[in-house]
Amino acid sequence: MGLVDRGRMPAPLTKLFNMSRSYSLWVYQWGLACCAIEMGAAFGSPRYDVMRLGVIPLPASPRQADFVCISGTVTDKMAPAIKRLWEQMPEPKYSISMGSCANCGGPYWDSYSVTKGVDQIIPIDVYVPGCPPRPEALLEGVVLLQQRIKNEDMAAKWRGDEYRNNRREYEVDDGGYRTHGVSGDPIPSNVPPREPIVVGGGPIE
Repeated sequence: MGLVDRGRMPAPLTKLFNMSRSYSLWVYQWGLACCAIEMGAAFGSPRYDVMRLGVIPLPASPRQADFVCISGTVTDKMAPAIKRLWEQMPEPKYSISMGSCANCGGPYWDSYSVTKGVDQIIPIDVYVPGCPPRPEALLEGVVLLQQRIKNEDMAAKWRGDEYRNNRREYEVDDGGYRTHGVSGDPIPSNVPPREPIVVGGGPIE
């Protein structure tokens, strides 16, 4: 894929690749609490039939997954396992945070053992608010993620120039340069901040 990371792919071919990737997504389900029931209803129930969207649940391992859906209460003890799971997934990879607990800690926000949002551990592409969200809300999040994949710059994504504007993905050093949270390399000034998507467009809750 040397042509991709060097940005030498013709635009029509890039569009075809992005469309193909958006309709062939293996999802790794990481259910931690009650929202996992709604996630199971969306991904495993014939009522919603998520495979018609090109999303295939239950991969063999994170190494075969394209995106992860995290639902339920994230505890500090579970945080290293989530980070390890994320690091095992191959690029390009994406993530969905489902439910209030995964988004910000939910009703257990002030507990000593609860992580105040999974975005403190891994970067999040789509937030699905609710306690719990309905399966339709999760499917809307999947469709919005597919739209993002269709329109993204493959070269920037594969080089790591594209980044998300959330708490863990970048920082500003003493010289005023924005640096990537993983590699530490300076981010080009022409790369706009990548805002996460919130289903419904409302606040994360």
